[in-house]
Amino acid sequence: MPPLLPSRFLFRFSVPIRLLSSIPHIPKSERSPKLLNLPEEYTLPDFAEFELLSSFGELRVAWNSKGLGFSLKVSGKKNPVQGKPDRPWESDGLHLWIDTRNTQSIHRASRFCHHFAAVPTFGTRGKTTAVVRQLQIPRAREESSLADSESLLGRSEELPGGYLLEAWLPAEALHGFDPDSYTRLGFYYFLRDSELGEQYLSVNQEFPFATDPSLWWTLELKT
Repeated sequence: MPPLLPSRFLFRFSVPIRLLSSIPHIPKSERSPKLLNLPEEYTLPDFAEFELLSSFGELRVAWNSKGLGFSLKVSGKKNPVQGKPDRPWESDGLHLWIDTRNTQSIHRASRFCHHFAAVPTFGTRGKTTAVVRQLQIPRAREESSLADSESLLGRSEELPGGYLLEAWLPAEALHGFDPDSYTRLGFYYFLRDSELGEQYLSVNQEFPFATDPSLWWTLELKT
């Protein structure tokens, strides 16, 4: 009989992420090198083993005073990516939630909480663009203005059996981002793939992780 609660729900994890001053690498063309190119040591721990699950996505995270960088590698695909930038909840891609105050005692988002969606898009002639946009968080007790999409950088690259997706969230898109004073961020992610299924940081969609910051984990900004 499966447990009533996911094993990861029983813990509140705090995960250190490392500083990388050199990012982002601003692309000069659609065929430029990777936006972030994060090394292996920036990989987030995979906690799916707590439920004897296997992950198809590997997420790497880095930070500096200019913002946050996320690099996702998806493996095991046989079918083309289904990128739908205008319908991010129905698209293959990555959803990120960030609370720049890490206030995990609240159940409705504050103005320091953010939701971003990154969608891989592959065009002709080797284009490597990706769409990154900020979305409103439903039921938020406070709302802040959405970030200008042009300030959110993304890159995607087709790989054998999968793809690479990179997203850069600049400090100006993260209300309250102040690494000198606040070194802990609330964080959650959700990965969707039309072929491989869904991958969660911890709890699944039976829990309101998209609207409830108390379900998010913590990222510790380490130098």
